[in-house]
Amino acid sequence: MTNGIVNKFSKDVLMYLILKLPIKSILRFKSISKSLYNLMQSSTFINLHLNHTTSKKDEIILFKRSIKEEHNEFRSIMSFLSSYHDNDDFYHVSPDLDVPHLTSTTSCIFHRFIGPCRGLILLTDKVETVLFNPATRNYRLLQPSPYDSPLGFHRSINGVAFGFDSISNDYKIIRLAEVRGEPPFYCYTVIQWRVEIYELNIDSWRDVNHGDLPLPYVHWYPCAELFYKGASHWFGNGRSIEMLAFDVSTETFRNIKMPHTCHSKDRKCYALVVLNEYLTLICYPYPGCKIDPAIDFMEIWVMKEYGVIESWTNIHIIPPLVIESPLAVWRNHILFLQSISGHLISCDLNSHEVKELNLDGWPESLRVTIFTEGLTLISKEIQHNSTQLQ
Repeated sequence: MTNGIVNKFSKDVLMYLILKLPIKSILRFKSISKSLYNLMQSSTFINLHLNHTTSKKDEIILFKRSIKEEHNEFRSIMSFLSSYHDNDDFYHVSPDLDVPHLTSTTSCIFHRFIGPCRGLILLTDKVETVLFNPATRNYRLLQPSPYDSPLGFHRSINGVAFGFDSISNDYKIIRLAEVRGEPPFYCYTVIQWRVEIYELNIDSWRDVNHGDLPLPYVHWYPCAELFYKGASHWFGNGRSIEMLAFDVSTETFRNIKMPHTCHSKDRKCYALVVLNEYLTLICYPYPGCKIDPAIDFMEIWVMKEYGVIESWTNIHIIPPLVIESPLAVWRNHILFLQSISGHLISCDLNSHEVKELNLDGWPESLRVTIFTEGLTLISKEIQHNSTQLQ
């Protein structure tokens, strides 16, 4: 196709035609002419593509695992998978990639893959932070948070989140920092909560002091940091087990009560996913505890009306499974889990059929993120710092 042929079509017609194409074809079109390149780099086209209607069959599985290579040295790999049938053999959509920049020690079991959020995924180990577009393979290593603790205090990051501020039209990364005094300089029982916020458009961190605000202690689980309805969500333990939500636009906290069966002595861990567009809570037995087949079921609850506690509804009770954690839901009925031994497991929520898949890694290192392909740029203003994985 030449510039002359391209110019015969109106901009709107071109957009309509190109939006129908697979993303690999769209990326190839960029090299045809400067006008097509500019069109497909425009925020208008990117947003149209982002909101373009897709089906669940277009979803791709991003599967991360870590493999031990030498003593205390691990290689972390991302695979891009799909399947012709919902719970059948999986095939590779594209070649595997190494996870960039994150720790390669045994701490790989704490890697966080948060998202997707409007085409981007956050990869972090709480030290390094990487923004990644799994469709274009572009990524960017962000500058580290500059905030530390004064002498006599310890600063720990308890929660991380990634979301989009629809008011400022910007991506934000949120880190919940607990600043605690350390003896002998200060009383260790004194706690101060601070919120570190990174804004992509200005490539900058800022520190918000929440002082004595009584935030619950945030628990980290492999599938528990979810952006939904403009807010980031974590699990917290204050006077009771509850969810902590942070509105990324107003930068305010609120607590969301969990179903009445959830309490601090129920021997349960928790996961958050989106199922049929509802905020969904998964309660599962604590890894390593002895399973009692009479009581240790996996329960799945959906919040039919977001924010309304009375709308929690139990939709699935799954027979006891010995697992490390849930990981993600695919096509609204395939629940991916990781086993204690490091194998990927699928559970069909309709039939309760469980399969151990031929995919594995170091125990506790598995992560799954479900995404649809998008063209989101990692900030045009600082794009020269971005890199593409080959």
